[in-house]
Amino acid sequence: MSLSSTPSQTLKPYETHREVEIERVRMLFLGAHQPFKRESSQAKVSLFGSEVLVRMTLASVCGSDLHTYEGRRSSYLPSVLGHEGVGVVEAVGPEGDESLVGKRVTWTLTDTCGCCSACTDWDIPQKCESLFKYGHAELEGGSGLNGCFASHIVLREGTQIVELPEKLPDSYAVPANCALATMVAVVEEIPASVEKVLIQGGGLLGIYGVALLKARGVNQVVVTDPVPERLELAKEFGAEVLDANEMSGLEPQIFDAIIEVAGVSSVVPDGLRVLRPGGVYVFAGMVHEQTELDVLGVDIVKGCFKIIGVHNYGARHLEKAVQFLSEHQNDFPYDKLVSPALPLSKLDDAFALTLERKWHRVAVQPD
Repeated sequence: MSLSSTPSQTLKPYETHREVEIERVRMLFLGAHQPFKRESSQAKVSLFGSEVLVRMTLASVCGSDLHTYEGRRSSYLPSVLGHEGVGVVEAVGPEGDESLVGKRVTWTLTDTCGCCSACTDWDIPQKCESLFKYGHAELEGGSGLNGCFASHIVLREGTQIVELPEKLPDSYAVPANCALATMVAVVEEIPASVEKVLIQGGGLLGIYGVALLKARGVNQVVVTDPVPERLELAKEFGAEVLDANEMSGLEPQIFDAIIEVAGVSSVVPDGLRVLRPGGVYVFAGMVHEQTELDVLGVDIVKGCFKIIGVHNYGARHLEKAVQFLSEHQNDFPYDKLVSPALPLSKLDDAFALTLERKWHRVAVQPD
């Protein structure tokens, strides 16, 4: 169920904002490899327009959080990281929808204007001219509650909010507003007629790709990755698997489509070799600068390949992601993707566990 921020019929003409007093806890990121600092205080939160105050119930450590922690991604200092989360609406601004209060929700990881060319004509709101991204913002920008590694978060007016089905566990839903919604956008680019798809990368994006494609009825989905444990889990989701080092042994031109979520450009030449003429190649994992491509333009031209880049997603993809989880909750072993929750105060331990690569996502919850 998608929820929007429609004006309240009981709005008082003189009411410009609402103040809500909370016990605010924030885990402050102070710099690469530095311990997180816990900040706790009584605070008054001002909600303007249709802003929404959400009490966090679960968050998870995404790969981009880890990149920031390791210094591979720039960030404001101090800041509150975290953009994957679920929570319960506690209050709305004076122009907000009061029916949201008490709802368990997730939300788009970005706030967008809805007016620029990217939001309207181009249908890529994730490239909005005035984009705001949760977990990657100044500490005191706006409400000061801009990241998920906190007790609360304030959702801005351009954020799409989606209600979670009652029977869907938080642990299943917590990565939906990043990894799953992104893969919904990726799979949307794969033609309905395909029968054989190769996914390069067995991380969470790759696993969700398997689930989405198998649920769509794709006959053969193959996952490549150098990590045996990832391949074993991909099998449980219905994929055939291949060690990434064995790609050279595949026959040429055997796949209708390829999805790159490995995050390394070295996989692309092998991918082009096994992609049939006219096939579709979607790049989604190469989101950093070390991604120079060692390919010939002539091979792309003569192969009549369609190469598409997908970065993040639009609001409709999150709605579809939640709907997919609701419809296929019992079809795949989602319980093997997210770790048991650690207390938010143990966020350092959560990042350490993330570095061990035992879980696709490590979860934290307010304590």
